[in-house]
Amino acid sequence: MRIRLRAWTLVGAGLLAVGAGPAYGAGTPSAEPAAGSAQYTVQDLGTLGGTRSEATAIDGRTVVGSSLTSGDAAEHAFAYDLRRHTMTDIGTLGDSSRATGVEGDHVVGESDLSAGGPAHGFVYDLRTRRLVDIGTLGGSSTDITGLDGDTVVGTSSLAGDAVTHAFAYSLRTRTMTDLGSLAGPSGDSTAAAVSGSTVVGNSSLPDTPAGTTHGFAYDLRTRTMTDLGTLGGSASTANDISGSTVVGQSRTAGNGLTGYAYDLRTGIRTDLGFHFLIAQLISGSTVVGGDSLLSSSYDLVTHAIATIGPGRGVTEVKQIRGHVVVGDNFAPNSFAFVARVDNGDFTYLASLGGRNSAATQVNRNGIVAGSAALPPVGPVSVNGPFHATVWIPHTVS
Repeated sequence: MRIRLRAWTLVGAGLLAVGAGPAYGAGTPSAEPAAGSAQYTVQDLGTLGGTRSEATAIDGRTVVGSSLTSGDAAEHAFAYDLRRHTMTDIGTLGDSSRATGVEGDHVVGESDLSAGGPAHGFVYDLRTRRLVDIGTLGGSSTDITGLDGDTVVGTSSLAGDAVTHAFAYSLRTRTMTDLGSLAGPSGDSTAAAVSGSTVVGNSSLPDTPAGTTHGFAYDLRTRTMTDLGTLGGSASTANDISGSTVVGQSRTAGNGLTGYAYDLRTGIRTDLGFHFLIAQLISGSTVVGGDSLLSSSYDLVTHAIATIGPGRGVTEVKQIRGHVVVGDNFAPNSFAFVARVDNGDFTYLASLGGRNSAATQVNRNGIVAGSAALPPVGPVSVNGPFHATVWIPHTVS
């Protein structure tokens, strides 16, 4: 399973049993699903003893994220087992840690080596409970952005911290490969996602102004980096990949900005239009993205475009898996949602008694992970602390 990781920020112990809690939280707008579709029960995953926690990723029965520890003394990565209802403190490489992805028995994230110091990527094995520092390419820090099978990808600083390069780290051999850049050893590159043996990201170019980048695709088998080019303009990015299709943003010949999809097998490039200007993600033949206000889906087979959600406020998609997307709708408050791009179903997800909620990922069983607010502790706020949360689907007859 391909996982693209996204940046996040941390938002009482106590657990609501599955089946407990209202269908919608206080102040959550109603978007009742049709008969035969799914409604969701909210479950509080608690914390590591502190006041706040957030879930950032889910795979199978494992949810990962970050939580404040007892007395709010520190922030630690956690792994939560949905079957056993237990939260495990993953620990740190020195100071604080944050889990950002999980696949099978492996959790990935970053940990500060000291307070205010650089961060290194880590891998945690759920079977052996061993935390491994994946190191760097010679510099002081690494940032993990993707995980697929045996391969972790991200960006690392080189010696002297003046240059950053994309890397691929093998969980099997515990070795890190420098993917280089389109401008050679002195150029900069960043990795955005990985699918199978292909890593995509962005790279500086030779003899071009600083900050001008092109999206790239790197083949881990042949160890070759391919410039994905543009839609006629000077710059592009590569943001995600599914199978052989890369999605990103590009300048056009008229210096406009638009989303695109590029098939690595055929070389066919599709202009997705301005509705897919930012946050491009892909699953199979379906692309999702936004125009800084609304999010939409694009079917690469039929070329059909559809708006995701109610069409009001700001809609941000965090993940697409098959036909299911999860994200947040700001209208004007922030509410988590789950939607289907094949039939248009859209459902707001409950808080834990407060007003707001946020969704990050969904697993193959339709369980959504994120965070939700507890009841407010005083009259001046609509939210209490946020806790790591899952929303469990059940079918409406």
